[in-house]
Amino acid sequence: MICTSMAAIPWFVMSSSLEELVDLVPDLTDDLLNTVDQPLQVAKDSKGNGYLLCDYNRDGDSYRSPWTNEYDPPVEDGVLPSDKLRGMETIANDVFQGYLDMYYEGGASSVYFWDIDDTSFAACVLFKKDVEEKKKGLRAGNWDAIHVVEVRPQRNADSFYKLTSTIMLRLNTDHHVDSNQGGLNLSGSMTRQQEKALPASTPQAHIANMGKMIEDMENSMRDSLQTVYFGKTKSVVNGLYKPAAQEKNRQEMQQALQAEMQRRGGPAQ
Repeated sequence: MICTSMAAIPWFVMSSSLEELVDLVPDLTDDLLNTVDQPLQVAKDSKGNGYLLCDYNRDGDSYRSPWTNEYDPPVEDGVLPSDKLRGMETIANDVFQGYLDMYYEGGASSVYFWDIDDTSFAACVLFKKDVEEKKKGLRAGNWDAIHVVEVRPQRNADSFYKLTSTIMLRLNTDHHVDSNQGGLNLSGSMTRQQEKALPASTPQAHIANMGKMIEDMENSMRDSLQTVYFGKTKSVVNGLYKPAAQEKNRQEMQQALQAEMQRRGGPAQ
């Protein structure tokens, strides 16, 4: 089963608004942070490893590094994954780091695991990529991907996987006034959900299943983003300015001018 939703919300504005809401109603901080997707932020742990911040590795005002399994700032009795899940988390971070290098060619990734109940668990896989080299006309570009997977083993050898993926995209072009081109600020988010039952008897099999589902989902969402964002933008622009129609009008005017000149006995061009 696949569900799709699309929201063209300027999330760089939404992030600022969220901070203001938290300041106004601090009692609702947890509820707001749990329900509103925000652009991912990068931090460094005590060993200099970069990791991504999200609600799934947060305990109060502290965040846990997937590399050291420690909170910064330190928290007494902070929530930690069980030993079994911590082992899976360590493997998954190495696996998805390779995925990041292959598909994103840079950026940052983090994976966090937690228990749902005695038999089920969940994981959050995060990817972030910012434009590093500012190309002509491109002021900023950001891609944030949040994948949350719930895993519920069944009585047979299969496990039930529920994947919820959110991708936030931002493009900001900045053209000079004398170039006769305006700027473009495009931002929004897309969320999709998928459920599957797959065979898994080992921790490595769970990670492989999660990786395959995330890979397929990201490929599908990339295609949809290209159609929804850039295809729609092109459609809107063409609706406002139609060079083909103008070319047709120009040809009709030229033909009318030639006919009028021939009627008056002048040379036809």
